[in-house]
Amino acid sequence: MKGSAFPTIRRLGVGLAAAGLLFTAACSGSGGEGEAAGGGEEQAAAVDLVITPADGGADISPDSPVTVSATGGTIDEVTVTQTGGEEQQAEEAVAQESPEAGEDVEEEFGTVTGTLNEDKTEWTSDWTLTPGSKVTVVATGTNEAGESTEVTSEFSTLAAVPGQRLEIQSNFPVSGDTVGIGMPIIINFDLPVENKAAVEAAMEVVSEEPTQGAWNWFGDQMAVFRTEEYWEPNQKVTVNMHLAGVQASEGVYGVKNHQLNFEVGRSQTTEIDNDTHRMVVTRDGEQIQDFPISNGDGSTRAFTTTSGVHLTMEKYQHLIMDSATVGIPKGSPGYYYLDVNYAVRVSNSGEFTHAAPWNGDLGVANRSHGCTNMSTADAQWFYENSYMGDPVTITGTDRELEVDNGWGFWQRSWDEWLANSTVGEADKTDEAGSPGSPLAGAEAAEESPEEEAAAN
Repeated sequence: MKGSAFPTIRRLGVGLAAAGLLFTAACSGSGGEGEAAGGGEEQAAAVDLVITPADGGADISPDSPVTVSATGGTIDEVTVTQTGGEEQQAEEAVAQESPEAGEDVEEEFGTVTGTLNEDKTEWTSDWTLTPGSKVTVVATGTNEAGESTEVTSEFSTLAAVPGQRLEIQSNFPVSGDTVGIGMPIIINFDLPVENKAAVEAAMEVVSEEPTQGAWNWFGDQMAVFRTEEYWEPNQKVTVNMHLAGVQASEGVYGVKNHQLNFEVGRSQTTEIDNDTHRMVVTRDGEQIQDFPISNGDGSTRAFTTTSGVHLTMEKYQHLIMDSATVGIPKGSPGYYYLDVNYAVRVSNSGEFTHAAPWNGDLGVANRSHGCTNMSTADAQWFYENSYMGDPVTITGTDRELEVDNGWGFWQRSWDEWLANSTVGEADKTDEAGSPGSPLAGAEAAEESPEEEAAAN
């Protein structure tokens, strides 16, 4: 399914011409059958334009496709606008509170895009419609004689029911962030998503440098986009989330479109060797740091540093580390309560790089509770020079990082990642559109007669 590339997300606008609502050139038979009144030549029939949904329709499902078909000519242009929808109302409310848009919501939408077939006789909308909106579709076409016809259709879409309105609860990164080359796109929804393929297809990722990626789901409320290889550094990435009107679960519709804009910064990767007790940092292909470190002592699973590809997630200049937060309560063997500086998180199982001036075995032995201990100066450098999403690869331990432990998404091979996408096809980020379609019945509509016959 293709749509135009978005510099900004567009407000979904749609209109339809009713089937049968046709404007044709007037003909007169007074000059004889097949002849015009004032001359001897037969007038060509006007192009027959049919818009679906039909004019006057009410409570149309927002994920219904808008189509225009032409008989006896071709389609020239289709314009879809919508007003009064829940998305517009939400944006107006935000605008009244603050002239500046929210961190991850960019500017207003334009008209709905659509795809025209090669012979210009069928036009189909790319995206869903905003719930509770009034939609106007204006289609123009030309017959074989070059005469133009315009058809208009108006209808309204079904409003989303309170308690069944899918919205974004949080996302990483947010607009304006500069991130590392391993950064995934993480979208957390406020309600469970059953129609994951439709929601995946509604989220279009566009990058300046060509690559491909796919979405995976972790539970029913978190979707994660990861590229096949790390992002090329120093480029802009846009995520167009055409969620308004997508039916996420039965009767649950997205109510608002979003656009996310962030930048991928310099290339920085870190390798931590549990056996040599060294941490090597490489930037843009050149080694720039080699730090002595001390990892987990390995006396228990909890005190064993995880091996695998981690990502830097967040950082704290000052942090209290309480083992009760990772399942070792006060009074238990191994309980600890530490006051640390320059902490950079790399997992959800309590692993950070941080300053540990009390550890006299840096570069010599592993003595920590699972974190990567560093000198204060080295930990400060890493804290100050880390972006969210920088890859940190740890080797040499017998505890493997789980794919859902923090942002361990690079623990899956690309083949595994692609196989876990519900769309099942890679999204090429230098091409408009996304794999699949958020429209209802899109998969069935794309079946060939042979496939349909085989299915029956």
